[in-house]
Amino acid sequence: MPAGRAIWKGHLRISLISVPVAVHNAVSSQDRISFNQLHKGCNLRLKQQMVCPKHGNVERTDIVKGYEYDKDQYLLVADEDLERLKQATSKTIEITQFVGENELDPMYVDSPYYVLPDGPIGEQAYRVLREALAKSRRVGIGQFVMGQRTYVIALRPHGRGFLMSTLRSAEEVRRPEEYFSDITSGEIPKSELKLAADLIDNFTEPLDTSVFKDSYQEGLKELISAKLAGKEPQIVEQPEVDRSLNFMAALEESIKAAKKRATATVKKKPMAKSLKPASAAQKKRKKA
Repeated sequence: MPAGRAIWKGHLRISLISVPVAVHNAVSSQDRISFNQLHKGCNLRLKQQMVCPKHGNVERTDIVKGYEYDKDQYLLVADEDLERLKQATSKTIEITQFVGENELDPMYVDSPYYVLPDGPIGEQAYRVLREALAKSRRVGIGQFVMGQRTYVIALRPHGRGFLMSTLRSAEEVRRPEEYFSDITSGEIPKSELKLAADLIDNFTEPLDTSVFKDSYQEGLKELISAKLAGKEPQIVEQPEVDRSLNFMAALEESIKAAKKRATATVKKKPMAKSLKPASAAQKKRKKA
């Protein structure tokens, strides 16, 4: 069973095919440490209050929504109207086209969500669509409404299911030319290029996502644990980077360090012992 409740339920629709699905957050922030604001001295937690400039504090039951169409002129919009609009537009993930899996620039990819079949009725159709999309090596592009906002999304196979990512709009993504235009295009020394390629080769290994950690959050947890235990937290500062280091020398030293690390990793791995009895030929070679 998926962890946590679905944040959205509706249908995944491709042309005339409609499959009931549930959307779940693919990332979690529940372990992230956050701070409360306290009154200095008494350490009581502060409360935020809504204040009317004319009547003072306002109860939440007396708050309404308004759209400012002119200076200090507001059009009131009832919650009931917003709810009806939400119900009319937020029941379908509509896939309108497919693109090659390498066509979508990672700059546009935003928040990830898991899309699951909602009940056994549509599971067969869900599995067929997932398998077909995986074999086509394409990504579905479409849109859906959540939280009074329409999102453009990308849908791709992920494991045994679908991963849906909201996409940033073209207005949100800044053009790389604005930042990279001043970088020169002069000739690159072949010797430096070869060493850089060797460095990449020596650091290439299978992806291990367990090393993706938030060092700041981990440091916060250690700091809080130490303070709760009445100890002084030990904070290790990063050493300063030596900007005067020669690039070529740094490449050579980096490759040496990578090779040492690779050798140490191989030594740590336990040797596999054979459980099969030695053959007559093996015994003969051993005696020789």
